[in-house]
Amino acid sequence: MNNKATILYIPHGGGPLPLLDEAGHTSMNSFLRGFPATIAKPDAIIVISAHWEEPVIAITAGRAPPLLFDYYGFPPETYQYEYPASGVPELSERAGRLVQQAGINVQLDAQRGFDHGLFVPLLLMYPRADIPCIQISLSSSLDAALHVRIGRALADLKSENLLFLGSGFSFHNMKALMSKAGDLTDEKNQAFETWLERTCSDTQITEADRESRLVHWEQAPDARYCHPREEHLLPLHVCYGIGRSAAKLVFQDKVSGFMTSAYQW
Repeated sequence: MNNKATILYIPHGGGPLPLLDEAGHTSMNSFLRGFPATIAKPDAIIVISAHWEEPVIAITAGRAPPLLFDYYGFPPETYQYEYPASGVPELSERAGRLVQQAGINVQLDAQRGFDHGLFVPLLLMYPRADIPCIQISLSSSLDAALHVRIGRALADLKSENLLFLGSGFSFHNMKALMSKAGDLTDEKNQAFETWLERTCSDTQITEADRESRLVHWEQAPDARYCHPREEHLLPLHVCYGIGRSAAKLVFQDKVSGFMTSAYQW
């Protein structure tokens, strides 16, 4: 199969701070703004966001989804952003059928809008909002193996000119992020990032072992320090399920004082 799709797991930063050009996001913003020049313009974008969980996997299916300003306590202008990308109900239906055929219950949601896990990075990457988008939820079970299975189901679409965007954060200890302690080297953060880079990118690891490491990610060094709750890591599992190969490390730098990374298949 000719793999035309791009599969990308990214950090999306803290709420709307990337769009405010907050200093701790400078490196990440530069990466996101520059990335589109490295690939063909996709026909559509499928976003798996850390900010949508459902008991049954859900997929946006409206033709003009609104924005969900699902963050709190930021300046008034951060609730005025617009990202009028159209939906693609036909693609939503196809993706839903693939997930259902894999034995995973799925539902289409024609009412839900795009959350900041979609519109914040895409305002940096594709600010013209001229590429149609759909969004796929996580499972509220937070079952790592299930999210790899979801990705494997979606892999039938990777011969098409699509961008699969796993929008999360490879370090998401909110207490640490708020403390700004990462302005110093955080050895626990570094240990997990080293493990994650090897897991995702080492070509000497078999795919069975790579999948096992991701499914059992809690066994990684300082895993629960870096992810007290794993919703910002699981978009990576969906991306891996689609790609099923070693990924390329395309970004690794500090965001809000802590090391984080992005991977491309």
